Amino acid sequence: MKLFRILLAVSVLLFFTTSCNKYNKVLKSKDYEYKLKMADEYYGKKKFKIAQQLYEESFPVFKGTVKFEELYYKYAYCFYNMEMYADAENLFKGFLEVFPNSNSAEEVDYMRSYCFYKQSPKLELEQVNTVRAMGMMQTFINTHPGSERNKEASDIIDKCRAKLEKKEYRAAELYYNMGQYRAAAIAFTNISNNYPESARGEEYKLKIVKSFYKFAKLSVKEKQIERYEQVTDEYQDFVDRYPESKLLKEAESYSNLSLNHIKEIKNEQTQTSAKR
Repeated sequence: MKLFRILLAVSVLLFFTTSCNKYNKVLKSKDYEYKLKMADEYYGKKKFKIAQQLYEESFPVFKGTVKFEELYYKYAYCFYNMEMYADAENLFKGFLEVFPNSNSAEEVDYMRSYCFYKQSPKLELEQVNTVRAMGMMQTFINTHPGSERNKEASDIIDKCRAKLEKKEYRAAELYYNMGQYRAAAIAFTNISNNYPESARGEEYKLKIVKSFYKFAKLSVKEKQIERYEQVTDEYQDFVDRYPESKLLKEAESYSNLSLNHIKEIKNEQTQTSAKR
């Protein structure tokens, strides 16, 4: 067993030494046809880092020749496959500028948009690339109305919208949990308006009603009537939008509480006026 391990280690060492020597030989070669051929070979074996370096060496030699298009195409994909999406996006963009009529133009245009999607960060971070991916995918759909990739592009737009919606929801929920009810009401209103087809639309509307109610309850007396009235207005809007909602009963309870508070405040005001 010990001998076997030694032989295995030696074999692995010899393999890597041979591979390195072979790669160094290719890299140092002045035969760029050979270098390009080997770059394609490494690319086919998914050794993208080595292929990328060889393509880069060959770039100025083959620029302007019939081989340059495929070289550029594979060079861009090397970065994509190494998950260097910002570089890949820039190269896909460059490819389209150099070869706008290429048979691969539609594919590359899609991949450029897809690179923004791949750069979409965690929910907690700024979603600039998520928004950019949505815009780029929509532009792709508009530019290539008959493309087979349009369904996937639409699915990505939906995923991005869902991600942005979730981020906005977390922010609104945080306001609510911190007791910043006016900010929560505004945030939930924005979500409701930004995502009118959301499956959580009824939930958002109930949160608006609850937030405005809690905001009114914490307000100074002079402001309470108008703020309780806002609760009843939001409840009525809830009824108009979702007349069959299972959440209406809970929303109605806040509207009824608001109407009772308004009545109590007005009675107090009448009694105070009468005493004067």
